Amino acid sequence: MSASITVYHYPGCSTCRKARKWLDEQGVVYDAVHIVDAPPTAATLERLIEASGLPYKRFFNTSGQSYRSGGWKERIGALDTASAAAALAADGKLIKRPLVDASERVLVGFKEEAWAEALGTGGQS
Repeated sequence: MSASITVYHYPGCSTCRKARKWLDEQGVVYDAVHIVDAPPTAATLERLIEASGLPYKRFFNTSGQSYRSGGWKERIGALDTASAAAALAADGKLIKRPLVDASERVLVGFKEEAWAEALGTGGQS
């Protein structure tokens, strides 16, 4: 059976390792995708941004080298969702991680309580 949850992660990221460990402890079945080697496509990112209900700016890894060296702090406000998705798809290091695609549920970054609620694990139903 294939997982209906995809976790885009970076193996060198301690937050990503913590999130994957938490998922494993909860028994959540997921597909792990290296966010730099195989970033989500622009179309996937547009769908995730829309499904999340979050502003596209939340999908940017604002503390990363790509964000700083690319001058994104100054450029981000002038983008529309399609342009933001294209920029993110072109450089996986720009994407805030981990990024979870669980169909209608999208999680950006790792907050255990939010993940438990969204994924129906360990939280109250």
